[in-house]
Amino acid sequence: MGRGRVVMERIKNNINRQVTFTKRRNGLRKKAHELSVLCDAQVAVIIYSSRGKLYEFCSTDMNKILEQYRQSCYSSQDNVAENETQNICQEVSRLKVKHESLQRSQRHLLGEDLQQLRLKELLVLEKRLDRTLSKARQEKTRMMFNQLEELRTKLQEVGPSNANHVACEEPTLQLHI
Repeated sequence: MGRGRVVMERIKNNINRQVTFTKRRNGLRKKAHELSVLCDAQVAVIIYSSRGKLYEFCSTDMNKILEQYRQSCYSSQDNVAENETQNICQEVSRLKVKHESLQRSQRHLLGEDLQQLRLKELLVLEKRLDRTLSKARQEKTRMMFNQLEELRTKLQEVGPSNANHVACEEPTLQLHI
């Protein structure tokens, strides 16, 4: 008869929990020893019971393995911090260059510092300004037409009710673009 599937949850019965802890602790210790022997690995296992009792297994010197662990953790943390610092410095430098470029571009769009530009750059700036001006005019025209439509709608709503009191003509719009 095979074993049944074990549900992974806390064992409620204290005696059963203690027996299981002892068996599994010994099994873990055996697996750690096998890993150490078969693979020539340095293995350290530290276990604290629910009552705070310490159990440990080490294939070599525990202090030596713990020192290696500390050095590994701290050196990798130092490397991570150093890399993050370098990345931040590079990002700050990149953002400074971008900021200066945007400020220069803004000054050029405002008509300032144009003497330092070459003819080709001035032509590109002129085309860019023409496109911007054209878009602004299109947007202005669209907004004016929308306002005109709103006014016509209001006039039609108000017109029939006030037809006896107010005589008015529909306004005509002349756009000069």
